[in-house]
Amino acid sequence: KAIKNVNFGGDCNFGICRYELTDPKDPNVARQNPGDYLDGLEVIICGAITEAASVRPGFCPSEVIGIGVDTTGSTPIPVDESGTPLGLKPEFSDNLAAMVWLWKDHTAHAEAKEITEKATQMRPEYLAKCGGIYSSEWWWAKILHLKRTSPDVFEAAYSFVEHCDYIPAVLAGNTDPRSLKRGICAAGHKAMYSDTWGGLPDEEFLEALDPALVPLRARLFEVAVSAGEKAGELCAEWAQKTGLSEGTAISVGAFDCHMGAVACGVKEGTLTKILGTSTCDITVSPADKELADIPGLCGIVDGSVLPGHYGIEAGQSAVGDIFLWFVNHLVPESYGSSPEEKFAAMEKSMSHEKPGSGGLLALDWNNGNRTILVDPRLSGLLLGQTLHTQAHEIYRAYIEATAFGALTIIRRMEEYGVRIDEAEIYVTA
Repeated sequence: KAIKNVNFGGDCNFGICRYELTDPKDPNVARQNPGDYLDGLEVIICGAITEAASVRPGFCPSEVIGIGVDTTGSTPIPVDESGTPLGLKPEFSDNLAAMVWLWKDHTAHAEAKEITEKATQMRPEYLAKCGGIYSSEWWWAKILHLKRTSPDVFEAAYSFVEHCDYIPAVLAGNTDPRSLKRGICAAGHKAMYSDTWGGLPDEEFLEALDPALVPLRARLFEVAVSAGEKAGELCAEWAQKTGLSEGTAISVGAFDCHMGAVACGVKEGTLTKILGTSTCDITVSPADKELADIPGLCGIVDGSVLPGHYGIEAGQSAVGDIFLWFVNHLVPESYGSSPEEKFAAMEKSMSHEKPGSGGLLALDWNNGNRTILVDPRLSGLLLGQTLHTQAHEIYRAYIEATAFGALTIIRRMEEYGVRIDEAEIYVTA
């Protein structure tokens, strides 16, 4: 497939990898302190204004007419009745379960399997729009796992808010979980939300999973809307912190990959690949055209990317993470002293070699498989090594593994009638 454009953009996650909270006893844990986002939000907005002024003398912050927020997901945050993240409260400051549950936290794999089995029996329509298998990366699996492993945190949580909904709420000065705007992007792709069945999963289904989820449902939300709607206006507190004008419009939040697709000019027939720690593949199909349910994908949601279109999501669970792990732990210093030098040296060494010339075959499942197998328990594989194998040959094998994984996704979409004519790549820093 033709690669039309490669766009480079900044990381939307405010240093999500730099400050990741992990557990040496469980490689599936990936959390973050919610304070990182608040500190990062102020620094990044102020930095962007300073950079804009340096590029265009005379720039005034009042020229900014709107704020859009996107994050990774599903990234649920347990909050109290006022919407304050529990991780910011002194009594939970050292509790991993009270922190932000990052998208790549896979501790809920057993709960995800249970949700899949229960929905298959009771509500197969819930699974039909999210590829037929519920993922450990998603909303309900994480909340259910939290309830079972940290009941004190679950009891203290009045509600849960998706990260991409929380940041607009903070900027607007209204974090009340009962009234802040919830985005259709997160709700539809990760929380089994659809207007077709009245919003979130019904009480009977949730009770079959765990009776404690029934009263929680009433404290979540009833309606989710697209990023084309306004979440609120910049409040006085954050206007003072950032230098932006009070009252600046804030759009409803969404996921980074879906908004990255918008930035790439996504349209029917175009697949956008958002490359960062993982990849997320996004395309769209007009809502007035019949679209089959596609097994193994991460969701088909009306309005999650473009108005009047179904947003279609897939992806690979580890791409940038694999390369960073490899260069940090396995590449010798003969290639350089820094990761940047090592990457440059390996790319130079393999630039004249043909695909597969190193005799290696790799699988890029180092963080499980998101599409099309939807199994976080799978692991990576490297075959064909000899005593002569060099680091740049392994690097190339992982690049090829990524490419074949991408091709598998494209073939699955095309198999079910989604037209893919070209690909655009957006690389996050």
